[in-house]
Amino acid sequence: MLEELGRPLAPSPMLGSGVLAAQGLLSAGNDEACARLLPGIADGSRVAALAWTGAAGDWGAPVVTAAKPPDGWRLDGQVHYVLDGNVADILLVAARSGDPGVAGGAFADHVALFEVEPSAARCEATPTMDPTRRLARVRLDGTPARRLGAPDLDRVRDIACAALAAEQVGAAARALELTVEHARTRVQFGQPIGTFQALKHRMADMHVLVETARSAAYAAAGDPGDYAAVAKVWCSEALQQVAAEMIQLHGGIAITAEHDAHLYFKRAHGSTRLFGAPGDHVARLSAQLTRL
Repeated sequence: MLEELGRPLAPSPMLGSGVLAAQGLLSAGNDEACARLLPGIADGSRVAALAWTGAAGDWGAPVVTAAKPPDGWRLDGQVHYVLDGNVADILLVAARSGDPGVAGGAFADHVALFEVEPSAARCEATPTMDPTRRLARVRLDGTPARRLGAPDLDRVRDIACAALAAEQVGAAARALELTVEHARTRVQFGQPIGTFQALKHRMADMHVLVETARSAAYAAAGDPGDYAAVAKVWCSEALQQVAAEMIQLHGGIAITAEHDAHLYFKRAHGSTRLFGAPGDHVARLSAQLTRL
């Protein structure tokens, strides 16, 4: 499904709501919250958002802090890059929860998932390079919250990376199709430019990138974890290269706002940073290999 949504760059809440938020909710292990919230997320009648990372966008430890005064849990912090955060009617927040039993309210750095009423938080759409992806910033200032449980954020991130990789494959495949179609119909020097050997070689390289990215994405879908990190790295690089070649091989028309090439280029660079930059995942894999 994500691969097909990636082909037309559909501005769908599937990735943020149906994958990231839903997996965060499932990993918290709160049966009551799952029964109450998941049906609406699954059938699309409700949009959920998971607020997690800070301005650096590393998708590591949560930036929001939680404390439990006598009147209940309260959250403080500012979260960036919240998928569909400005249109969500279910807002989940990953936070470092303080231990009320520790003198002075010191943080035990336990990660917990909280449910927040969207109207109680300040959610605002943020300008983004990619107009096909809705991102928001969520500000929490002593905002009341309900603790749902302790999520496995590493696994949630890996599943999200696997889903994003499939979306990137769909976008890359469609960019290649558009480029091949253009090469067959664009005539220069009295013949279609697709007959020129140099351009054939470049489109063949694009095809290899798409197919290897698809293999990586499918492997990650079957076994999120290390494969998800590999897929995130390779599919990000593949889409960037294919989108860049799309612009080069289309020529002047590709740098106009009327053509879709710039949208694929922007999606490529925007999705590269989502859920952690490729370098972050390479470093994670390298550290695991070093321990072996």
